[in-house]
Amino acid sequence: MKNGIVRFAALYVFNVAVLLLIGLLSAGVSVGFNALWAAVVLTLAALFVKPLLTGAFRKAAAKSAADRTKTGEKVVQYVLVYLVELIIWVAVVWLSGVRASGFWSYALPPLFLLFGWMIYDQVDDRLRAKASDLYDVVQAKVSGSGKRSAPASTAAPASTAPSAESPATADARAELSDGLTPEQRRMLDELG
Repeated sequence: MKNGIVRFAALYVFNVAVLLLIGLLSAGVSVGFNALWAAVVLTLAALFVKPLLTGAFRKAAAKSAADRTKTGEKVVQYVLVYLVELIIWVAVVWLSGVRASGFWSYALPPLFLLFGWMIYDQVDDRLRAKASDLYDVVQAKVSGSGKRSAPASTAAPASTAPSAESPATADARAELSDGLTPEQRRMLDELG
């Protein structure tokens, strides 16, 4: 559950920033304070709808992949990614207070979302680590108010062990022990 909460919170904060930037960069898009609710819609769509749409589109495109050249296949993949982003953007506009008027206010924001999520993928691990640390601090304060001596003695060894190895080393060690990649482990954590 912690991984799901941390993942949602980190993506939510990033989506608020992306939506505010879209509002600033696109003349026909009005975001404002609606970014707070629109980011909830966008985050839920990114976590649940985007993988489903991407999988469905890729499965449909795979049927005719043998008929395309290598370049044609790349073009189809880019178009499919854009279509997924466009569907998500339309859902955000319909389900939140974000307003879009005109062709370009529907055509350009999916590209901004795509670039934003590309950047998010680059900073995802660091952002999740900070969000996880914040979650642990809040959890310790909430649960530690009744039992002050026991958590202090158990928290010290746990906090020194992860800092001794890098996140990449920890991921590799975890993958060796269960055979799952970090993304597969996150998906498994979200299921249960």
